[in-house]
Amino acid sequence: MEALLSQFTFLSDQALQDKNFDPSTIEDLMKLFEIESYKAWAAAELEQEREVEEAEAGMQEAEQYLDSVMESAMDEFRRFEEELERMAKDEMESLVQSGERARKMGNLMEKGASLASKKYIEAALNSATASMKSAWKGLSSGKVHPS
Repeated sequence: MEALLSQFTFLSDQALQDKNFDPSTIEDLMKLFEIESYKAWAAAELEQEREVEEAEAGMQEAEQYLDSVMESAMDEFRRFEEELERMAKDEMESLVQSGERARKMGNLMEKGASLASKKYIEAALNSATASMKSAWKGLSSGKVHPS
């Protein structure tokens, strides 16, 4: 482009000094300017397209990386969720077992208390019966107990 500008300056000076100067020479130079402009425009457009392609490739790479990271995070979350569910299930089973043992212990204690109560009542009845028998014996023998 600098060479064309230099040529234009030269032809402009020549046109001012030479009365027989052919203006078509400047027109030819202007066509060269136009061609050079189109080449520069086409090169800029190609450069822009190349940069767009590079940007798209970078975006694609970033998307793939993001997808990979997201998938990895989701896998980790699923494993964490499964572990929590397993722990919750184990805890629930442990609580159910403890509750079942407590229920059985309560039933055994109820049976033990019921049995002890029956034995106490039986002992009290036996004692009362023995006292009554002793009292009847004393009455029938005519002896009275000093108490």
